[in-house]
Amino acid sequence: MLYTIPNLLTSFRILLVPVFVLFFYLPVPWANQAAAIIFTVAAVTDWFDGYLARRLDQASAFGAFLDPVADKIMVAVALVLLVDRNPTDYPSIFMTIAAAIIIGREITISALREWMAEVGSRNSVAVSIIGKIKTTAQMIALIWLLYAQPLFGVPVVEIGFVLLYVAVFLTLWSMIDYISSALPSLKE
Repeated sequence: MLYTIPNLLTSFRILLVPVFVLFFYLPVPWANQAAAIIFTVAAVTDWFDGYLARRLDQASAFGAFLDPVADKIMVAVALVLLVDRNPTDYPSIFMTIAAAIIIGREITISALREWMAEVGSRNSVAVSIIGKIKTTAQMIALIWLLYAQPLFGVPVVEIGFVLLYVAVFLTLWSMIDYISSALPSLKE
């Protein structure tokens, strides 16, 4: 089941990463909007590939592996690019702290899930509702921060920055939740 619609969408998301980076750095006035649109397409395909995998009964081991990899790559690259850009709309240390917490949590939870799978307890660190809310807040925040200019008078950078810190809070909460669930296995 390598060439299913969900797996192709996930692969497409990975292929979007260099395109996203290229548009982010284009020396044109519309580069921010283009990067935000590409990131939005990636975020929508993230939701859509999971939905289609369940709906079409096309879930696969390959998709279960590749989907979180694609998500983490796109989010980590977006965070690194935003730290690099350092717009004057928010202090760089706060963007760097948020990026470090989010990327660090993703590495920690990925390692925890891998270890839990090895000891046969993967279900104790399954995705929770907190994780889903965190992902939604994080994606919306990153879209607004990438867009980087007011939209119809709405200060999207400020809203994005607040949402990013909501995502940071939920990131820490979900990490504590995952580690607490895994604690009995970790103590053995």
